[in-house]
Amino acid sequence: MNLVESDFVELAKWRQYLHAMPEVSGEEHETAAEVVRFLTQQASPDEIITGLGGTGVAAVFQGADAGPTIMFRAELDALPIAELSDDLPYRSQVAGKGHMCGHDGHMATLAALAFSFSKKRPASGRVILLFQPAEETGAGAAAVLADEKFKTLTPVYTFSLHNMPGIPFGKSSIRAGAANCASCGLKISFTGKTAHASMPETGLSPAPAVASLIPALTDLRQGDIRGGDLVLATVTHVSVGEPAFGIAPGSAELWVTLRTVNDDAMADVREKAEALAKHAAHQNGLSVSFSYHDEFRHCMNDAAAVEIIRAAMDAEDLPHEEGETFRASEDFGRFADVSKSAMFFLGAGENHPALHNPTYDFPDALIPIGARIFKRIANDLLG
Repeated sequence: MNLVESDFVELAKWRQYLHAMPEVSGEEHETAAEVVRFLTQQASPDEIITGLGGTGVAAVFQGADAGPTIMFRAELDALPIAELSDDLPYRSQVAGKGHMCGHDGHMATLAALAFSFSKKRPASGRVILLFQPAEETGAGAAAVLADEKFKTLTPVYTFSLHNMPGIPFGKSSIRAGAANCASCGLKISFTGKTAHASMPETGLSPAPAVASLIPALTDLRQGDIRGGDLVLATVTHVSVGEPAFGIAPGSAELWVTLRTVNDDAMADVREKAEALAKHAAHQNGLSVSFSYHDEFRHCMNDAAAVEIIRAAMDAEDLPHEEGETFRASEDFGRFADVSKSAMFFLGAGENHPALHNPTYDFPDALIPIGARIFKRIANDLLG
């Protein structure tokens, strides 16, 4: 890359500033404004588009000659997790919220790419740096793609990275095909009838239905990730009645996360989960309703895009390995609808705190590694 050490020092400081001011999905207004300010002052893109899919930002760098459009994507949002790194000088200043997934580092990696293109534009085509909102809820990519402003940006290729604790530092994992599982949150609501706690037989309690449904949902698990047929149902929250000793409950909610390797299997497990809940409701004289939340399609890496990433890593003499499908979901898969897309996972260290852990912090030393890979991809495709 055409960056020097002082550039990466500045980028690390900016990443730490972002780390201290986290905003969760759909609320990334100040983060987006800071991205615009930083890019405008430090990188002077040819165009900056704001409000994409809500709070999204796209920076455009135009090459001199005609050529394809390629896009690199990072995420704006943080998580509703309280940071517990008391000794971190730039720890979150927002109660109950933190960059516990490393999206601050992903933004800084794209900013490094912007630094590089500010010094020398691509020879042809154009590069789009997309800072996407609401990845953690699965809503952001779909909102960006539905935005009329995005229709002028549609790329031929889209690339992204995600840092990944558990992989040796600086080593990448990548595979063609399913990169991330599909998942969705299913909220099951039972309605019966309250009663005095001394006469529960005069009401209709949902407690027996919930008690029978939890193991039945858990038993939906089958297959494994390596076989490509994993099905997983994880109960994440249960609420029965009101917190009172004098009232037998008349309502309940059960939240379960359904997870499969592909979208077709997801449709099947949703049907099975609803059937189990309807049976439990019928057995106990209850009514039942359903709602779905945080819906993620599976993320499918295009084979040609994967080979481009591997070639870039080889050219930069950076280690990589054939990866497995990750259980965690990622809404990047939506970009496969409009482009050849692929994501790779960049190792944050084998003993680094896990993603979504309250002590997690993105390693700043990953910024130049990710930026080198992205820059090499851009050079290979655009000159």
